Amino acid sequence: MDALAPGWPRLLRRHWQRLLLVYGLAVGVLAGPAYTMYVHYDFSHSLDTRSYLSVARGEFRDISITRRYRVLVPAVAAAVAWPLEKVYARVWPQRAASEWPLRLAFYVVNTLVLAGAGLLWYRGSRCYGATREAAALAMLLALSSRWAVYIAGLPIVDSLYMLVFALGFYATASHSRAALVACLLLGPLAKESFVFLVPWLLVFGQRAGRWPLQLAWLAVSGALTLALRHWIDAQAATPASASVHNALDHFENITYSLSRLFSVKGAGEMFSVFGFASLALLLVPPRVWARPLGWTGAALGAVIGVHMLLSSDLARMAYLFAPAFTVALALVITQLQRAFQSRLLA
Repeated sequence: MDALAPGWPRLLRRHWQRLLLVYGLAVGVLAGPAYTMYVHYDFSHSLDTRSYLSVARGEFRDISITRRYRVLVPAVAAAVAWPLEKVYARVWPQRAASEWPLRLAFYVVNTLVLAGAGLLWYRGSRCYGATREAAALAMLLALSSRWAVYIAGLPIVDSLYMLVFALGFYATASHSRAALVACLLLGPLAKESFVFLVPWLLVFGQRAGRWPLQLAWLAVSGALTLALRHWIDAQAATPASASVHNALDHFENITYSLSRLFSVKGAGEMFSVFGFASLALLLVPPRVWARPLGWTGAALGAVIGVHMLLSSDLARMAYLFAPAFTVALALVITQLQRAFQSRLLA
């Protein structure tokens, strides 16, 4: 054992270098397309983006109750925008006082956060037995979705919710308590619909943390969320009961979502989530990728189905399935890779 000890620092360093390389790949595949979205998007078409820009400036009045409490990403973007404004003042003085520094900050923050989610997708695939090459390629294909470009390039907060789902799925795959705790802490602050993921975590996250641990951290995150909401309600002069009524109003979207889902346009929209990468699942028998995911993947799909029904953006909510989809795709690529290698050796 003593003879092996000197090798551990080198192995650990190689491990972190490999993860940094994968993270760099994720940032690289996102940054270019998302930059185009950031520069050319017509913000007059999206109430979401205008709302989150206002939240980042600390303006909560007249902002939809659905969005005003999701302050983590806007707060970080506002902090990043401050030094960017100094740069703009020197390089583009005419833009320094405009929204460009804040938009750029959202682009930077969202790209880095979504790339972090991609890294967890990669790690989850490795936990399911995919090769490094297959896991990395599957992650890149999942990040090539049009929704990844949308999430990374615009002033919205979906990147954090994508990270929350990535943390939760990785916690179940690796039994990482740190990932589980991070998921439980960030979830309620990311989006209110996190409540639908909690039962899934309580059932499938047992090996990462038992119920008492999960419930304790949920209590902590719940207290932080309530305190934050109380402060925002005071700033916006809004009664606390308004958020409850707003949450219940989302159930009115179910009929619309179902009619849209079972339509030609809806089918095309769902196909656009992962695009042609989803066809790769047809190249091998379903048992190769469906059986390993098992009830964990099926139940996660049900949770995301609830998100889709309650939201008018079906495809954007469907993209939350990216952690499980990446695993399935990585397992397919691994199977094809091994079949190709066996033929070469035959």
